[in-house]
Amino acid sequence: MTTTLDHLEPALSVRQVLTLERVLAGEPEVVAGAAQLDRAVRWVHVAEAADVGVMLSGGEMVLTTGVLLAGDEAAQAEYIQSLHRAEAAAVVLGLGRAFPAPPDVMRRAAERCGLPMVVLHRPFPFAELTEEVQSRLVRRKFAAVSLSEAVRTTLTGLITAGAPLQRLLDEVAQHSACPVVVTNLAHRVLATAGERPAVDDVLRDWERIARQAGGSEGDGWIRAELGGRGERWGQILLCGYRGDTAAGRLLADRAAEALVLHRMLAGNSAHTWEEQSAQSLLTDLVSGVVPARQLLPRARAAGLPVNRRTFVPLVVRDGDPAELDRVLRLLGLPGIVAELADGATAVLLSLARDQDAAVLTANFAARLTETVVAAADPRTDWDDVPAGMREARHVADAVASGVLDLPAVVRLKDVHLRGLIRLLRDDPQVQSFAERELDGLLRGAGEDLLAVLRTYLATGRNKSRTAQLHHVSRPALYRRLEAIQTRLGVDLDDFEQAASVHIALLAHDAQQS
Repeated sequence: MTTTLDHLEPALSVRQVLTLERVLAGEPEVVAGAAQLDRAVRWVHVAEAADVGVMLSGGEMVLTTGVLLAGDEAAQAEYIQSLHRAEAAAVVLGLGRAFPAPPDVMRRAAERCGLPMVVLHRPFPFAELTEEVQSRLVRRKFAAVSLSEAVRTTLTGLITAGAPLQRLLDEVAQHSACPVVVTNLAHRVLATAGERPAVDDVLRDWERIARQAGGSEGDGWIRAELGGRGERWGQILLCGYRGDTAAGRLLADRAAEALVLHRMLAGNSAHTWEEQSAQSLLTDLVSGVVPARQLLPRARAAGLPVNRRTFVPLVVRDGDPAELDRVLRLLGLPGIVAELADGATAVLLSLARDQDAAVLTANFAARLTETVVAAADPRTDWDDVPAGMREARHVADAVASGVLDLPAVVRLKDVHLRGLIRLLRDDPQVQSFAERELDGLLRGAGEDLLAVLRTYLATGRNKSRTAQLHHVSRPALYRRLEAIQTRLGVDLDDFEQAASVHIALLAHDAQQS
């Protein structure tokens, strides 16, 4: 995308001009068009010609004494009409010999046109006002251009250095001093930046705010479209920008240029940004570092239904996030998907209260192939979702260590002792116990024997099944079991000793994974 500086030339509003000290000395009075005082003043002209409109290009504040209009009401009305047609910002009439009082014809015509008309009750040197306003406009334009180039240079440097999207947005938020939001075309929030409380205030009622912001740039809401090659795929918004509007537009446009470039160089798509948004949200939910209540605005703004819902936390081992998202859409299940660490993918379903969570979860799992779906019990309170996500992650971790004969959807009750050991795997005493119990196999070439022991205990000490799984004869298996017992100094036919070795092996495997 490209933006010309002429199009975004910083301007003063009519209201701002009227507050200048030199103007106040002339005792200004707004006699028409008071509702249009926020019009931008691009330049100031002193003009007495009756046909001044033909010399304007729009946005000018015209200063006149009306000396050529006195006594000709038709000319007065046409003068205002010509300014209106030329899209002048305002007309300022100095009262004096030509017009000792505001002329009614001009005032009525300006009111009908919506053209701000200001009269000055005290003599005023127009040249001083022209100089003051135009010097301010030049300074503002220079400041805006400097800001624009500084932002462009900084963002380009970050992109060249391989900075992530969030780093770019943080930089934009620092320059704008207001919340920054990136959305897709459906107004779903993909990323945010800025001070957390201010961002949360924006997201708390995002749907309503987004609709209001969609129509105008009032109250500091400034937007820039994201897209290229004739295709729009999102927008960036400065939410509550308090600086000059034109400077804000420059800043938003520079930010949009950087985001488009970032996407092109990284090969990203808007969908990838949606995944990043979901990943950030679900990672924070799983970690528990951020209170769930603080994450609620982000979840709502990301398009997840949160009011009177049943939440089902799931973790899928070795699942493709894109495939899982496709299945959700196919089944019409509202939810978000994000890849976590260690090859796990989190899924948070948001179901209506009258929907059967168990059936819908089973339907979701049935659509997947060669994957294990770990599920926590459904939650109806958003504050309980982080605990549910951690429970599902715990079940998935336990499954990863080799549970056999699992159902399509695995829950905490299905992982039994293995799940408990996974929870305790980082305890130094558990680690010491595992090392002590398995010392005879952990030293030397004991890996093959360790694999046999693992299968033997996992099958409930079923020798036939173990021999079959390891493709060895029964006599060969007996010799390996004898070697295991000799090295460990245990009797595997003794239940308590076998249980002790089994627990130690589960702890060892949990630590290794």
